[in-house]
Amino acid sequence: MGFLTLDDVDVKGKNVLLRVDVNSPIDPKTGEILDDTRIRLCAPTIKELALKGAKVMILAHQGRPGDPDFTTLEKHAKKLSEAVGMHVEYICDPICSFIVKRLKMMRPTEIVLMENVRILAEEGLKIPPEAQAKTQMVRFLSSIGTIFVNDAFGAVHRSSPSLVGLAEVMPSYAGRLMEKELKALEKARSPEKPCVYVLGGAKFDDSIKIAENVLSNGVANAVLTGGLVGQAFLAASGRNLGKPNVDFMNSKGYEEEAENAKRLLQQHGGKVAIPVDVVAEVDGKPKVVPINELPIDAPIYDIGPKTVEGYSKILAGVKTVVANGPMGAFERPGFESGTFGVLKAMAESPAFTVIGGGHIVAATTASGLADKMKHISTGGGATISLLAGDDLPVVDALERAAERVKPSKRSA
Repeated sequence: MGFLTLDDVDVKGKNVLLRVDVNSPIDPKTGEILDDTRIRLCAPTIKELALKGAKVMILAHQGRPGDPDFTTLEKHAKKLSEAVGMHVEYICDPICSFIVKRLKMMRPTEIVLMENVRILAEEGLKIPPEAQAKTQMVRFLSSIGTIFVNDAFGAVHRSSPSLVGLAEVMPSYAGRLMEKELKALEKARSPEKPCVYVLGGAKFDDSIKIAENVLSNGVANAVLTGGLVGQAFLAASGRNLGKPNVDFMNSKGYEEEAENAKRLLQQHGGKVAIPVDVVAEVDGKPKVVPINELPIDAPIYDIGPKTVEGYSKILAGVKTVVANGPMGAFERPGFESGTFGVLKAMAESPAFTVIGGGHIVAATTASGLADKMKHISTGGGATISLLAGDDLPVVDALERAAERVKPSKRSA
């Protein structure tokens, strides 16, 4: 990898600016954090830095200005304290004279969490990295920090002063979560063959982009589809799914993606597997419907058993599997079999298996198969952007920072 990690630096006694991603679901009524997964996942890096004698100054965000989940990080500090097993002090402003005084008083192993960086207008500016480096917030923060560590993998596809600008002017390193995610997902982008991508869920625009990238560049030997993604390709192949399903797909933007789906089938049709049967809700109960019996005047919520059987045979003979998105509405009783069946086939395969963030992570946990997978990604949009071959501003910034260091000091 072309960036430096914590193995490349002695942090003892240093003022470490640490950017993490603790952006969490918030109850709009109570303001309580509903899921602290991201908070727990960044704890190892924080603890390692503190135990190595660093003065740890954490930067993070929560929501966007104007959104219901835009709030302070006071409750995040309490959750972080629990996750790290050490006190994390909350400071209610990321830039002020008080911070300078407080940080000068910090002792090695102390940890502070500064206020939501998105309260600062500069954090939301859409400007290039060199302009970010000149912002007031970067100049202030870089004056109080010795090194910068970026562990915010969930925001790796974003570009802002606290993510990219600091890396332009400070010695910069990837945190442990960032390192782990990028190394694992690099195996997905440069996989051992045969490689299969399993694409489902409701975001067919993202999935079509991923499929086009991995098939056009020879990354994947095949793509297996399910969920609304599978329905989109069924429609693109000329199948009429029935009014309830067509209307629902169009409400999710299928009409804008229809031509892209058709073009992908024309170019790579033999490598795109689409369902041979589906499961619809008829009179409140699941009903298996072969695709030659479509259209159906009932909503489709899952792939059928014949499709699961076919996909499982394919997965048994591959060396790399990347799954992004469930095969159906697994959270609805009676419509989990498709998703759980494909996950079971992945778990039983000797392949390097990657669960690519978002709802498929929840499905893997619900199926009880999480510990059977080789890597479960914490990113949602970040993982999608990486798999789709998009530019990753944070990684680019870390690599530029590494270029400023002598080659002998870089990570292998």
